[in-house]
Amino acid sequence: MMHALGRLILVPLGLVLGAATAFAIAVSIGLERLTQANASMPIVEWIAAVITGGFTLSSGLTIIPALSVVIIGEVARIRAWLYYLVGGGLSFALLPLMGAIDQGSAGSLSDGALWQVLATAGFAGGLVYWLIAGRSA
Repeated sequence: MMHALGRLILVPLGLVLGAATAFAIAVSIGLERLTQANASMPIVEWIAAVITGGFTLSSGLTIIPALSVVIIGEVARIRAWLYYLVGGGLSFALLPLMGAIDQGSAGSLSDGALWQVLATAGFAGGLVYWLIAGRSA
């Protein structure tokens, strides 16, 4: 009984903290990549591009891929850190695909830097989830 109650607390806590970590890393690394890529742009156009890109990316954001990794890991009692690391990276890297499906265009899919930033953020989020809740699944 106590183990089930502990899981009811640890799993949502791990999911929220993992998602917060992934978001923080995506914003910090993503802003750095945007600054490098658009260094020659005038500041007003750069700000407009950042805001437009942020709205485009956030329209495809959803927690369902990460939640499915967590549910599969909990049901199958997977304790391997590699599962949560790779699962987090894949679930976060799927966001541009979901955004392109939502918009009906695949224009941003060729940007390798976006995939790299999102996968890195997902890897970190998956590792944080494993540290909090996944290793005791």
